[in-house]
Amino acid sequence: MVMAVAAEEGDAVGERGPGAVYHMFVMMEDLLEKLKLLNYEEESVLRSHNMRQPSRHYFALPTNPGEQFYMFCTLAAWLINKAGHPFEQPQEYDDPNATISNILSELRSFGRSVDFPPSKLKAGYGEQACYVLDCLAEEALKHTSYNWKRPIYPTEELDEEAITEDDAELTLNKVEEEIAEEETDNEDNYIDLNVLKAQTYKSDMNESKQEEILESTVDAAEWNLEVERVLPQLKVTIRTDNKDWRILVDQMHQHKDGIESALKEAKGYHEKLHNEISRTLEKVSSREKYINNQLEHLVQEYRSAQALLSEAKEKYQQGSGGVTERTRILSEITEELEKVKQEMEEKGSSMTDGAPLVKIKQALTKLKQETIQMDIRIGVVEHTLLQSKLKEKSNMTRDMHATIIPDSSIVGTY
Repeated sequence: MVMAVAAEEGDAVGERGPGAVYHMFVMMEDLLEKLKLLNYEEESVLRSHNMRQPSRHYFALPTNPGEQFYMFCTLAAWLINKAGHPFEQPQEYDDPNATISNILSELRSFGRSVDFPPSKLKAGYGEQACYVLDCLAEEALKHTSYNWKRPIYPTEELDEEAITEDDAELTLNKVEEEIAEEETDNEDNYIDLNVLKAQTYKSDMNESKQEEILESTVDAAEWNLEVERVLPQLKVTIRTDNKDWRILVDQMHQHKDGIESALKEAKGYHEKLHNEISRTLEKVSSREKYINNQLEHLVQEYRSAQALLSEAKEKYQQGSGGVTERTRILSEITEELEKVKQEMEEKGSSMTDGAPLVKIKQALTKLKQETIQMDIRIGVVEHTLLQSKLKEKSNMTRDMHATIIPDSSIVGTY
C-alpha cells in the first residue's frame, strides 16, 4: 500500500516537474511570513493551547502527526475567524473527519478550489496542509485590508580594503566603462566652430608636446632605470568576473554546442533503439497472433473447464452448508452424550465407592461401644437401686422389731 502511494506521488511529481517536491517548503515560508503579518505571535492563539510557535518547515516535514494535526486545526480555525467567518475552535478529542470537512467547506466558501481528498489532511503535514493554511492566511489578509508595499533594499557599503584594492588595480569593468564613455562622447559630438577651433588648438598643442618629447635630452640609461622602477606600479591586472555577461554568453554557447552534439548522438541511438523496439513489437504481435490461433481449442477447453469448476464450486458450497448444519447437530449430540457419560461415571463411582460402607462400619462399632457403656451404667444403676432397696428393707424390719418388743414388755407387766 505504501509503495503504491509513493508511486502515485512520484508520478504526480513527474507530471508537475522536478521542482514540485520543494514547492511546499516555499509555501510554508510564505505562510509563516503571512502569519507574522497577522501578528499571530502577539495574540493568544497558541498560548491558550500551550503550543510553541511553528518552525520554518513545520508543516512541510513529518515530526509528530498528532501535534501537527492539532496545530493545523487550531491555526485554520483562527485564520477563518480572522477572515470574518465565525468558526468554533476545535478541541483535542473532536472527530478529525468532521473538523476537516468543516475547514474544507469554509475554504470552498471563500472561492478556493479543493482538488485533493480530505484524508490528505489527517496527517497534519504535507503540501495540502500548507496550501489550506496559505489560502486561509491570504483571505485573512484580504479581510484586514492589508496592502503590500514594495521592498526597500538596504544600501550596501563597500569595505575600505576593497575600495583601496579597486583603486590600486585596473579592472576589466573600469576599462569597459571608460571605452563606453568615450564612445558616447564621440556619438554626442556635433559640428560647432568653437568646438572645432578648440579641438584644433588641442591637437596643435599635443603635436608640439610630442615634438618636444621626441627631442628629449634624457639619458637612455636613466630612462631605463626609471622604467624598471615604475614598471611594477604600472602593471594592469584584469580580473575575470564570473558574473560578466560576456562570460555567461560564452558559457551558454559552449553548453549549446555540447547539447547539440550530444543531441545528435543521442538522437541516432534513440532512432536505432526505436527501430529495434518497433521490430521487436511487430515480432511479438505476430507471434502472439500465431500462438492465439494455435491455442484456440485449448482456450475453449479451458473455458469449459472453468465453467465446470464454477459449477463444482457451487455444489461444494451447497454441500458445505449442509455439512456445517450437520456438524452443528453432531456437536450438540456429543455435548449431550458427554453429559450422560459424566452422570453415569458419577453414579458408577458412587456405587463402587467403599467409603459409605466404611462409615457405616465405623458408626456400628461406635454404637456397640456406646451400648456397652450404657449396659455398664444400667448395671451400676440397678446395683445401687438394689442396695437401696435392701437397705430400706433392713430398716423396715428393724423398725418392725423395735415396735414388737415394747408390746411384749407391756404384756408381761400385766
